[in-house]
Amino acid sequence: MSLKANLLIVDDEANTLASLSRAFRLEGHTATVCDSAAKALEAAKGQEFDLILSDVVMPGKDGLSLLADLKAQGVTTPVVMMSGQAHIEMAVRATRLGALDFLEKPVSTEKLLLTVENVLRLRRLEAENSQLRQRLGKHEIIWQGHTMRKIMAQVDRVAASETRVCILGETGTGKELIARAIHERSPRAAGPFITLNCAAVPAELIESELFGHEKGSFTGAANRHLGKFEQAEQGTIFLDEIGDMPLAMQAKLLRVLEEGEVERIGGDRAMRVNVRVVVATHRNLEALVKEGKFRQDLFHRVYVFPLTLPPLRERREDIPVLIQTFVQQVCVQNNWKPITFTPKAVEALQVYSWPGNVRELRNIVERLMLLATENEIDLETVRAVLPQTIDTHVKGSGPLTERVQGFEREVILAELKRNHFHITNTAKALGLERSHLYKKAEQLGIDLQALRQESADEVTGG
Repeated sequence: MSLKANLLIVDDEANTLASLSRAFRLEGHTATVCDSAAKALEAAKGQEFDLILSDVVMPGKDGLSLLADLKAQGVTTPVVMMSGQAHIEMAVRATRLGALDFLEKPVSTEKLLLTVENVLRLRRLEAENSQLRQRLGKHEIIWQGHTMRKIMAQVDRVAASETRVCILGETGTGKELIARAIHERSPRAAGPFITLNCAAVPAELIESELFGHEKGSFTGAANRHLGKFEQAEQGTIFLDEIGDMPLAMQAKLLRVLEEGEVERIGGDRAMRVNVRVVVATHRNLEALVKEGKFRQDLFHRVYVFPLTLPPLRERREDIPVLIQTFVQQVCVQNNWKPITFTPKAVEALQVYSWPGNVRELRNIVERLMLLATENEIDLETVRAVLPQTIDTHVKGSGPLTERVQGFEREVILAELKRNHFHITNTAKALGLERSHLYKKAEQLGIDLQALRQESADEVTGG
């Protein structure tokens, strides 16, 4: 599907306006027509257009004067001039005033359509370059351990397909980064990557955000607004926290996924969209379905390839390289000299439980750097910053992995005792799935069945 444009056509001849607008609409574009420069100037002030096509010779204010007025008022929409009385001096003047192109009438429909397509592609490239400059270094996925290696292998595998992906994981585990990686490694990488956090948009506004609205369709709708699906044409839309989407909106999203069409609020026709959908949530969608809070038919539409991201406590081997990366980012951001972490400071950060995951680690690293009195952060500085309920003293000696395992064993045993060896409650307190607690206990040599039996014997006096 080709790119679609919202056009403003300016010409004093009614037949020209009618023929051009019809030709563009047949190709799926939206066309607004004005028969004078004054009307066009008002339209450009109140509405966003992708391209303005204007005749030069018109009664009253001509096209070149319109172009000058548009630039003077800060309108950045590209303008292409047309004239049946074209000459070199006119074309040069139009170019100096900021016209993107100058076409001699009569202009063939094929030439106009090609011009519109080229303008749209140019604008998209400019927007993408701007986004790339802004996000340079901010969206890199940092890892070095076996756990994330398996995740990234799955990302590479699914990225090459059109399969819908459901990214699962706790808050702060990097779900949007993974969604972006899927997009950038896919055949759609040249298209846009558009995001929407379903939990952050009020219920009454989410339909407009997703599908857009026409001017005057509701109170406050002063201009036409393109929804996220239209913005993501030929690219990827990432719906974060889809588990928080209102039920009424879920039904409308389901229709879009089934039909591949969207209709703006206040619109009179459905529009085809070619978009890949990736969703994410920190919630248990299957449980929400059973509770009647998430539509089962929508669940089956989005839960095609589930990808579960591990919390930071399950990928501790990545913490040193994450710290190093965050230090570099903060130093560049603030123009600071390099700061290092002592080995014991890194060890202390590795054994912390990180309930806020990678996002929390990033914040802690920046806080530590602000508190550093020299170019080094030691264990005492880390202890002063981490929550006081956490014992950051690492007991014993030996390799780091053995110390970490020893610490995990102590934490699990203490939590089991606190919960009277109730497995479900212990898993919940540690933020683990019940099955994962069993697996972790087995890895650490903890016999859960024996411990539960000992506890029962103590209670019964056996």
